[in-house]
Amino acid sequence: MSILVLGGAGYIGSCAALGLRRRGYDVIVADNMEKGHKSAVPQGVPLFVGDVRDFDFMSALFEENKIDAVMDFAAYSLVGESVAQPAQYYDNNVYGMLCLLRAMMLSGVDKIVFSSSAAVYGEPEDALVAEDAPKLPKSPYGETKLVIENMLKYFGAAYGIRSACLRYFNAAGAMGGLGEDHKPETHLIPIVLRAAMTESAVTLNGDDYDTPDGTCVRDYVHVEDLAEGHILALERLKEAPGAHVWNVGSGRGASILEILEAARRVTGARIKTKTGPRRPGDPSRLVADVSKIRGELGFAAKRADIEDIIESAWRFLRDKPNGYCG
Repeated sequence: MSILVLGGAGYIGSCAALGLRRRGYDVIVADNMEKGHKSAVPQGVPLFVGDVRDFDFMSALFEENKIDAVMDFAAYSLVGESVAQPAQYYDNNVYGMLCLLRAMMLSGVDKIVFSSSAAVYGEPEDALVAEDAPKLPKSPYGETKLVIENMLKYFGAAYGIRSACLRYFNAAGAMGGLGEDHKPETHLIPIVLRAAMTESAVTLNGDDYDTPDGTCVRDYVHVEDLAEGHILALERLKEAPGAHVWNVGSGRGASILEILEAARRVTGARIKTKTGPRRPGDPSRLVADVSKIRGELGFAAKRADIEDIIESAWRFLRDKPNGYCG
């Protein structure tokens, strides 16, 4: 089975491509390289450079390669940026998905695993967020993910597209020499570890949230577990038509201050902090109820210990202190 990984030169996409190769799948990667890294693409995996919004590029990709299914990681994904630049997010995320689906239909490809997000829930009321919780996104980013989920549902009913939307929470850690290298970096764990390495201060984006220590609580899922979740979802689509939605996470929450303390233990660094304003669109708490994916796919996070996640990210940073380009 041959899988097209869109956004496969990025953080999660490259790890998913590596996981697929390890499981014996044929893989090709397509990425516009706006935020991806050529050296993040697993060795031996063909890379095609082009944009998901370029219908001619996408059509040619399907025509010239044997593709049985798609994993899509090509969306823009920064909450604050989406608030400031919503047009970019609707263009890349929603219009890009429309181009992709049209190209798939033209080529007879009917299976897609979509990288969705817990941002579709907004500010949930329950301590653990289940798939049937209200969908009230607080940012254009979350809204575009929800629009795409609905697109996939309707395209499934009308055209037979089989889809799996994985609503994951906070991807973290490193896998097989692959890790986070964003410019600018906005994810907490690499920011904290960079501060440990450079003796700079970490800015707490708000310390007055309705949580036990005043900082945001998130569910951190190891990127290797995340890759495994995508593969399990893909394998379910082989036998199960329709549109499926699963949370994928560890089922545990950690606050920003708890991440800082764990990083101090892992690195041995003091890691200074300062307090800044809240980021627009940030909910206080997002932790996954993972009972559905556990029951239906047999998925359980095997690397859920937060210190283990941070340790893998720390190894990646020490091995590549200047990222993939250094």
